[in-house]
Amino acid sequence: MSSGQESVFSEYESDTSQTSKLLRKFKETPFVPLGMAGFAMVVGYGLYRLKHRGDMKMSLHLIHMRVAAQGFVVGAITCGVLYSMFQEYMVKPKE
Repeated sequence: MSSGQESVFSEYESDTSQTSKLLRKFKETPFVPLGMAGFAMVVGYGLYRLKHRGDMKMSLHLIHMRVAAQGFVVGAITCGVLYSMFQEYMVKPKE
C-alpha cells in the first residue's frame, strides 16, 4: 500500500466510536443534524396529531406524515448539496 492510503485508513481506524463518527459528520455537513431534527419533529407532531385526526383514516394520516418527513429530509439534503457547491465553486479562490 502507498503511504497515502495508509493515512486515510488510520484516520478512520482512530475514530472507532459511533459518537465521534457522528460528531465528525455533523462538522463536515451541517445540514445532517437539521434533516435529522426536522424528521424527528415531523414524526413527533404526526404522532401527536394521530389522536386528534377526526374522520381521517389512519392510512391517509400515516401517508401524509411520511410525505412530510421525507420532504423535510430531501429539502435538508438539497440545501446541503447547494451549500457545499457554493463553498466549493464560489467561495474558494480560483487557482
